Parts: sequence; C-alpha cells; structure tokens
Amino acid sequence: MNVHSLLGDMMSNQALNTEQDKREKILKATESLLAKEGFQGLSMHKIAKHAGVAAGTIYRYFDDKEHLLKEIRFRVTQRIATTLQANVDDAMPIRQRYRVMWLNLWNLARDGGRVLSNRVQYDSLPIPSTEKEWELERELFAKVEQMFREGKQSGLFKPLDNRILFGLSLQVGVTLARKHALGVIHFDDDTLDAAIDASWDAIIQH
Repeated sequence: MNVHSLLGDMMSNQALNTEQDKREKILKATESLLAKEGFQGLSMHKIAKHAGVAAGTIYRYFDDKEHLLKEIRFRVTQRIATTLQANVDDAMPIRQRYRVMWLNLWNLARDGGRVLSNRVQYDSLPIPSTEKEWELERELFAKVEQMFREGKQSGLFKPLDNRILFGLSLQVGVTLARKHALGVIHFDDDTLDAAIDASWDAIIQH
C-alpha cells in the first residue's frame, strides 16, 4: 500500500467516525428531550439544537421524525432486553431463569428509575409497522421467548401467546420496579419474593 492510499483510507475512516458521531449525538439528544419534556412538542428543530447540529443534518441519517423515533424505541428496548436477560442460561431450570429475569429488572430500578420511568414516554412512540420490525424486537428477547416456549411444551406454563405470558409476568415486574424506583411502593426482600411468586402463579398450570 502506498502513502497516498494509506492517507486516503485514514481520511475515509475519519469521515466515517465523524458521521457516526453525529448520528449518535442526534439519538442521544432525542432521548434526552423525550425524558425531560415528553413526546408532545418534540420537534426536529429542537432535537438539532440540543444535538448541536444543523436541522437539515438529521435528514442525512433519518427519513423523518417517525424513523428517528422508531430508532429510539429500538435502542431503549434493546437496553431493557440486555439487562433483563443478563446471566440467564438456557440450561438453567425454567423457574431459576424466571427469577433471575425478575431480579434483573431491579437493576433497571437502581439507576434511579431513569430507563423505566422514561419508558412511559417511549410507550407513545411509533410501534413497529412491519413484520420484519416486530421480528427484530422479538429477537432481542430470545431467552425470554425460549423460556416461555419450553414452559408451554412441558406443560408448565399456560398455553397462551408469549406476549400474553410476558404481560402477566415479567411486564408486571417492569411496572412494579418502576413504581419502586419512583418511591410509590417500597419492596423489601420478602415482598419482592412474594411478588415474584405471585407472578409465577399467574402463568403456570394449576
């Protein structure tokens, strides 16, 4: 490789990093504004000002505001999925996996409830509009899907759609963890164990 081609590669990589930095700034600015001010009144002009870029720059990375907000929703969902499934192994007994997932939700509450409380704002964001987008979100929760699938196949869980099982169990944990983080409800260890057991009872066959 000669000097000119080497310099060209370095400049190309530098330009790519700059573009990625700008995109990341836009995404972070949007998340910050959503958390502080909510969905109403959110404008591309306000996002650009908060990110320190020209308004037209946003359209180099996102088709429109809906495209940008869908990306935000996916990022937040990805963070929740990563935390929820941390230290979960498909070789674990189902009950153990379930408990680990529930306790992982409390890791989200330890940051002062930022992610969970902000999730109220994200509930207003555009939902996936194509099967491909839904599939991408489902793939984020692969270990949850696997747990529910195994539980139904073995006759342990009620034969309900996985989304319903999630709503009756782990989604309850998200709601309670959010309230715990905001100081609405206080959980000690015994109360937390009782809540986990109660949500487990809601989805198993009796």
